[in-house]
Amino acid sequence: MEHHRPADLARLIHPRSIALVGASERAGSIGERTLTNLLTHSELAGPLYLVNPSRAELRGQRCWPSVAALPATPDVVVVAVPASGVLAVIGDCAARGVAFAVILSSGFGEAGDQGRRQEQRLQEIAARSGLRLYGPNCPGLTNVNQRLGLTFSPSFPHDLVKGPIGLATQGGGLGRNVMQAMERGIGIGLWASTGNEVDLQVADFIHYMADAPDIRVIVSLLEGIKDGPKFVAAVQRAAANGKPVIVLKVGKSEYGRRAAQSHTAALTGSAQVNSAIFRQFGVVEVDDIDELADTAWLFARAMPGAREALGIYCSSGGTAALTADAVGAAGLRLAAFTPETTALLRARLPDYAAIGNPVDTTAMVLSDQSVVETTLGRVASDANLGLTIVPIALDYGASTTRMADCIIHAQQGCAAPIVPIWMSDRLGEGYQRLVAAGFAPPRSVGKAVSAIRRWVEYGRHRRANPDVGALQRPLAQPGQRSHDGGATRSLGEAQAKQMLQQAGVRLMPNALAKSADEALAHAGRIGYPVVAKIVSADIAHKSDIGGVQVGLRDAAQLQAAWHTIMSTVTARQPGARIAGLLIEKMAVPGSVELMIGVTRDPVFGHVLTFGLGGIYVELLRHVTRRLLPIAARDAAAMVHTVRALLGGARGQPPADIAALEELLVRISDFVLRHADRIEELELNPVWVGAKGQGAIPLDALIIERTGAAA
Repeated sequence: MEHHRPADLARLIHPRSIALVGASERAGSIGERTLTNLLTHSELAGPLYLVNPSRAELRGQRCWPSVAALPATPDVVVVAVPASGVLAVIGDCAARGVAFAVILSSGFGEAGDQGRRQEQRLQEIAARSGLRLYGPNCPGLTNVNQRLGLTFSPSFPHDLVKGPIGLATQGGGLGRNVMQAMERGIGIGLWASTGNEVDLQVADFIHYMADAPDIRVIVSLLEGIKDGPKFVAAVQRAAANGKPVIVLKVGKSEYGRRAAQSHTAALTGSAQVNSAIFRQFGVVEVDDIDELADTAWLFARAMPGAREALGIYCSSGGTAALTADAVGAAGLRLAAFTPETTALLRARLPDYAAIGNPVDTTAMVLSDQSVVETTLGRVASDANLGLTIVPIALDYGASTTRMADCIIHAQQGCAAPIVPIWMSDRLGEGYQRLVAAGFAPPRSVGKAVSAIRRWVEYGRHRRANPDVGALQRPLAQPGQRSHDGGATRSLGEAQAKQMLQQAGVRLMPNALAKSADEALAHAGRIGYPVVAKIVSADIAHKSDIGGVQVGLRDAAQLQAAWHTIMSTVTARQPGARIAGLLIEKMAVPGSVELMIGVTRDPVFGHVLTFGLGGIYVELLRHVTRRLLPIAARDAAAMVHTVRALLGGARGQPPADIAALEELLVRISDFVLRHADRIEELELNPVWVGAKGQGAIPLDALIIERTGAAA
C-alpha cells in the first residue's frame, strides 16, 4: 500500500488518548519499558488504556482484555506484543476505527519471507480500513517538545532537550545517536523512527515537520526511499515554508550496474541520482553524523543571509592559519573588514597582532581579557560578515572560560552567528558554558567549516531558486515509474530520430538507405558532405564496431563507405539484423560535443543527465542531473555547468546557448509524453552551433519497454 498523499499526522503526534497493547510489569520487556515511559516519564494529554488479557490491573491502572473491549476508541494504539500476535491486534484496531497504530514488534520483513507476507497482510488491513501504521520493527515515536514517549527505549527520559529540530529516520540506532547530540546542547523536538515502513514513511514525517510550528530545521537519516514523488513533495513543502532539510543517506553504493545499453545508464547509480535530486530541491546532503548535527544546529541558530563572507577571530597564529586554510579549501571567502572595525582593532591590539582577517589577538589575551571583550563583538558585528568563526585550540582553564563568556556576550549583541570551535579533548567549564548558552561547539576546524559550507551553499541555492518549493509542472505519477524485470528493446537510430523529429526536435537532414543506390540518391538530395551509419536494433554503439564513417564528400567515397561498413559490421557482429545505413548531412566541425541522456530511476522516475559527450563521456564524467520535468530555469542551470566551453574561447563565436536550453526542455517534455514507454534515451553527441545556428543531436538511442503502447 502506498499513500502518495501525505498523511495527516496530528493525532499521532499529539494524541488525545493512547492504548498500550502488551502492557507488562516484567522488568526489561518491551511492554514494561513502554509502560514506564508513558506513565512515569511522559506528560499525557488524555487517558492511557492498558490492554493485557491476563491482568486485571497494572501499576494501579485497570487493564482491558482487548482493543475491542476499550470504553472509548483511542487515537493511537501502541503494539508491544510478539509478531505472532500483531495481526489480530491490528484487525481489532481497524474494526474499532483507530486512527494510528505504532507497531514496536520485530519479526516482520527483516526476518524473511514469512515476515514479508505478514507485512502484506498488515497493509491489506490498513488499506481496507483507513488505519495508518507506523513501523513495525521500530523504537517508536518521541515527541520531546510535548514530553511524550511512544517508545520502549530506556534512553527516552535522558534525551529530553526541547528544541526546533525535527528528526526523521528509518533505523533506530543511528537515530538515537543523533538524539544524543543533546549532550552538546542541541534540542531535538520530535523524532520519528519509521522502521520497516509498511505504511507511514520518513517522507510523511518530513511533510508534517514542514508545517509544524515548533520545528524550524528538519534532519533525516535515510537508508532508502520507497516513494520518490512523496519524498519530493515533502521536501518541496519544507522549502516552501523556508525550512532546511538536512539528509545523511547511508548505503550509497551504486545499484548493480545494468548491462548498460547507453552511456547514461553506465554513468548513473542510486547515489548519483539521490544526490542530484537532493541538490535540485535544496536538500542539504551531509556525509557523517557529526556533520549532520553541526549543520542542523547552525541552521537552527540562524538562517544564511546574502552576506557570505566570513571572519576568523583567534588568539593563536597557527590556529588562525589552519582555519583560514580550511575556509579557502571549502571555496568560502574571508571578508574585508570595514574601516571602523580595522580602526578599533588597531587601537586595541598590540603592534605585533594581526588585525586583518583572520584576526590573531596573540597570547596577550591571557593577561588582558578586556581585549576580547572590546574587539570580538566589533568583528562579529562587522557589516561585511555573514558569520564569525572563533577557533579555540586549547582549554586554558579560567582564561578559556572567560573567552567563552565573551563569545556568549558578543553573540547577544549581533545577529550574525558566531561559531566557536572547541578543538581540545579537555571539555572544561568554558565548553560547558558554551553548551548551556546554545552554541553546541563543533569539535574540529574541519567539521565546523563543513557545516558552514553547507549553510552558505543553502543560502545561495535559496537565492538562486526562490520558487524551489513550488513545482511549475507535476512530476511523473508513480504508475509511470519502473518495475524491475521489464523487458526492453533498442530502437534503431532512424526510428528514434523519427520520434524526436515528430516531437519538434531539430535534426540534421537524414534518410534510411536500404541499398547503396538508395544511399547515393539520398546523399544527392541532402547534399555532401554526409555521414553514413549502420542501422540495427541489435547494435547500440555503432562506432565501436566500425559502423560509422564521416566526412564523405562525394558519391565515390559514399559507395566505398557502404561496402566497408557492411563488411566490417557483418564480420564483427555476424548475428546483427541490419536495416541499412542512415545517410545524414554532416554538421560543421568544431563544436563542443555534449550529451543529453535520460534514465528511469526505480524510485524517482525519469532523470535527465547532461554534460560533456562524445567518446569521452564515461571517462570525464562531467555531467549534471535533474529529475523530470525540468523548466527553463533548470535548463539554464544545467547549461551553466558547461558554459565556459560554450562562451567563445580562443576566438570562437559564442555558442547557441538559448537553443541548447530549449532542447533540454523539449526532451523533458518528450519523455514525459512517452513516460510509460521510454526506459532510456541518449543523444550523444549533441552539436551546438554559433548563436542562431541551433543545437542538434547527431546520434540518438531510445530504449523502450516492450510491453508499452506505441
